Amino acid sequence: MVRVRLGASGLEVSPIAFGTWQLSKKYWGSQPKEDIIAAIWEGFDHGVNLIDTAEAYGAGYAESVVGEAIRHLPRHEVVIATKVYKRFGESGDGCPDLTAPEIIRRCEGSLRRLGVEYIDIYFLHFLDPLTPYEETAAAMEQLLRQGKVRAIGLSNHTLEQIRAHRRYARYTVIQPFYSLIDPRIEEDIIPYCQSEGLGVMVYSPMHMGLLSGKYEGIEQFDDFRRHHPDFQGERFARLCRQVRQLAPIAARYGMTIYQLVLVATLMHPGIHAAICGIKNPPQIVEAAETMGRTISREDYFLIRRLVAGVPSKKPADASGVRS
Repeated sequence: MVRVRLGASGLEVSPIAFGTWQLSKKYWGSQPKEDIIAAIWEGFDHGVNLIDTAEAYGAGYAESVVGEAIRHLPRHEVVIATKVYKRFGESGDGCPDLTAPEIIRRCEGSLRRLGVEYIDIYFLHFLDPLTPYEETAAAMEQLLRQGKVRAIGLSNHTLEQIRAHRRYARYTVIQPFYSLIDPRIEEDIIPYCQSEGLGVMVYSPMHMGLLSGKYEGIEQFDDFRRHHPDFQGERFARLCRQVRQLAPIAARYGMTIYQLVLVATLMHPGIHAAICGIKNPPQIVEAAETMGRTISREDYFLIRRLVAGVPSKKPADASGVRS
């Protein structure tokens, strides 16, 4: 069973995390609840103990589904991460509110929906520009002292916002966007986290599915991606061509392109875990099979060049499995 220490949080987690953003009907359409629950169980059987969700995913719906799934799993072996940001109304819409009373109130709601006595990692989902950092921090520290959360973290914050927040509270885990198509956090956030010993669990490592290699560049989407520039026109077609060039490398390692990209992502020493959006049991098995695997240094940099559209003269040849 593969486990990594999530930085200063001290939590021992699988490098693959089960993501649940797909339970946001507003962004991804309807997903059968039964498939998600079955996939969580399958993932646990394959060594995936880290589950990522958020109050915002379906205005609490995703947390309820995760809660239903983990009732049948040993609680002490599962690491649950969720997030707080918006104050939701009856319509499901909401506005940012990270004032201290709201954080305390909504943490109680997350605990209730998840059916647990504590949350392992409680993230600020985004920045609330109207609430002073000190006020938000006081609430997060209170939850830590009360044992309602084991660690606190920051998601979707810039480096300077992270620095500012950490002046007032013990944030030990960072959750940023990262993919081989858009690895910009390697320039600032990841080096800072490495120097400070912070845990990093990246989301969307497959770039919303684009790095899976399953698209030809002519598809049209009726979900969140229909407005995303990376899934439009010539840019979409070009990115798909670049990703499909990874097929021979993946084949030499006995992997799918999806698996090859995950392995390469997790080879970065500053990334501890990658959150994968999972819709059914076969998908989590495919992701879980990457844990503990590695590829050669030459192939790693070849993959980076190909995804970026930089031509390479000669492919590398090596393979390996991390013991």
